Amino acid sequence: QLSPTPAPQPIMLSRFATRSFTALASGTRGYASSASQVNTVAVFGAGLMGSGIAQVSAAAGKNVTLIDVNDEVVDKGVKSIHKSVGRVAKKKGMSEEEVNAILGRITPSTSRADAASSDLVIEAIVENLDVKRDLFSELDGVCPQGTLFASNTSSLRIGDISQGIRPDRFGGMHFFNPVPVMGLVEIIRTAETADATYARMSAFGEEVGKKVVSCRDTPGFVVNRLLVPYLMEAVRMLERGDASAKDIDNAMKLGAGHPMGPFQLLDYVGLDTTKFIMDGWHRDFPQEPLFNPSEKLDALVKDGKLGAKSGEGFYKYDK
Repeated sequence: QLSPTPAPQPIMLSRFATRSFTALASGTRGYASSASQVNTVAVFGAGLMGSGIAQVSAAAGKNVTLIDVNDEVVDKGVKSIHKSVGRVAKKKGMSEEEVNAILGRITPSTSRADAASSDLVIEAIVENLDVKRDLFSELDGVCPQGTLFASNTSSLRIGDISQGIRPDRFGGMHFFNPVPVMGLVEIIRTAETADATYARMSAFGEEVGKKVVSCRDTPGFVVNRLLVPYLMEAVRMLERGDASAKDIDNAMKLGAGHPMGPFQLLDYVGLDTTKFIMDGWHRDFPQEPLFNPSEKLDALVKDGKLGAKSGEGFYKYDK
């Protein structure tokens, strides 16, 4: 069974930061020069990320099967797509026929077997290695050998997910939330990802309207690998008494041009999400000081102070 628990959302800083991180990765972007040959896509997970990926795929002319554990979860995802496409249509002046064409390319499902005819499978389910591997192991026996597998994970290593599961046709496709708005996708290749797989995934990313950057299978890929340690260093400054959370936020907004300071962003993302990522990285790379846990962050999460969604994190919020 797929888990209905939403995966931790990819952390975002700003368009300013995204452009900067994209520039850092430009030396390895490796854009594809040919078509992806992907006409049918199966997206697993109908949450924010999965529904967004389904939407941009359908808008690019792909036939999409959106799959999750039960009708209630899938229906919620489809409704969110309808609302999102409606906003896009109003902004761009799309006709009713164009809107209906996009929505008509999306087929909801609760059966893993419905991925059998797909050229590409994109997984956007819970951030749990065993659950992801269970899904792909079953799909390996369902899908044709030519079907490409991709994970939208933001914190797990692609090689750990793909081990023994058609690793040459497996890669990472890390989109950013909200998918219809954010213009970036990171394409992750392991040592075993075939050149043809990478090229097709890169071409697909371009076809759905994203700027493609390439990264090898390193923790956090490009954006989160730079962003999460930055957020944690802000917490460590607070722990040491170097400056207050408010002053650190103001410094980064007014001095670096960021629309949100690190503590505002941590509260927006969810302190539990950041802790989940850091705990995993610290477990896998205990000698890396940038991945060391924070007593302050751990205490806040333990007390249920998870940020804006719980009403309190580093700041207090009106519910």
